[in-house]
Amino acid sequence: MRRVAGVTAVSLLAAVGIEGCANSNALGLIRQACTHVQRSLVLYGESTAATSPATAQSDSAAALEQLREAMPLAATAAGENAQWDAFSVTLSESSRVPESDLVRALQAQCADVSSGGGQPTTSTTSTTPAPVPTNPEPVGR
Repeated sequence: MRRVAGVTAVSLLAAVGIEGCANSNALGLIRQACTHVQRSLVLYGESTAATSPATAQSDSAAALEQLREAMPLAATAAGENAQWDAFSVTLSESSRVPESDLVRALQAQCADVSSGGGQPTTSTTSTTPAPVPTNPEPVGR
């Protein structure tokens, strides 16, 4: 009976240790992703202040590239720990919406990570959903 209890205790400790490693790995990935996000936000800010269209376009493209670099890191972290799902979704929206619509959410989601808190916020984008038509066309006519 003692042997069973010992094996159970060791198994439980190993499971907790593995979970701790996964959470630690996920947080490390999120920190890497937020480094890319911070670079992106700086480049985006530079693109909006650029005096020439060519510089603005170049900075904007570089900012988007940084978000693309962050996406797989955040997706992997979200796969390891669901608390990072919202951050991963926000990053994935960068292929659909302008970065200007994501700035506030990205800043908020990386703010706690940068300060060492490691707890993401749940906001995603600052856009509003498309309105639903009041008189939709009948289906099949």
